[in-house]
Amino acid sequence: MTSRQPHIFLQFDQVIAAESLRHSGVSPEPFSSLNLGLYTDDKPEHVEENRRRFFHNLGLVEKEVAGAHQVHKDEVKVVENPGQYEGFDALITDKPNIFLTITVADCIPILIYDADKQVLGAAHSGWKGSVAEIGRKTIEAMQKNYGTRPRSCFVYIGTSIDYDSFEVDNDVAMYFDQTFKRWDEEKQKFFVDLKKFNKYYLEKMGVPIHQIEVSPFSTVKNNEDYFSYRKENGKTGRALGLIGMRG
Repeated sequence: MTSRQPHIFLQFDQVIAAESLRHSGVSPEPFSSLNLGLYTDDKPEHVEENRRRFFHNLGLVEKEVAGAHQVHKDEVKVVENPGQYEGFDALITDKPNIFLTITVADCIPILIYDADKQVLGAAHSGWKGSVAEIGRKTIEAMQKNYGTRPRSCFVYIGTSIDYDSFEVDNDVAMYFDQTFKRWDEEKQKFFVDLKKFNKYYLEKMGVPIHQIEVSPFSTVKNNEDYFSYRKENGKTGRALGLIGMRG
């Protein structure tokens, strides 16, 4: 199995959405095995074959895919054509047959579908992206360019590092309200709940709570299925979150 499909989008026949697992690829350790990251130290031919397998299993090909070299900021790219874009952490489009991808290995892939206007969004939300509320900014960009309304959006907050694993010092914890963090006296560290924080601000901007799905999986606790940059000390592969629609 190369991927899991978010349940929130299964009600829409035209939508294809998935997040990749680490199985059934050709990459050796430490990228074993379905490394889909174009910007890792893995051999390009391994990544190319892995991506071919992942896309093929979804009925897609690489030339239909859009992605970005992400930089942990909050710039949103309006995608008119497939391809790789530099310096963006979110992509939006209203074009069928363009499949937006987000690269992750602990950060949250946020996948968005506006069922009213037939518009798509995909955002990369690590702690910096979360603080910048990149999911909100992605929907706002969809609103500005295509007339999207938050109440028409269906959102998947994907697999990432979990609350019990994301331990940080005060230089990170200071950006989060007490609702989204706890202090561990024994470890002398804060723990931050990124999924809860992203869900909170999306609800606050008007996305109905029943239209938000949060992945129950963890890149750290379920490391046998997902890549984790933190657990694997920076030497690992990358997964993809993907969303698009057939015309």
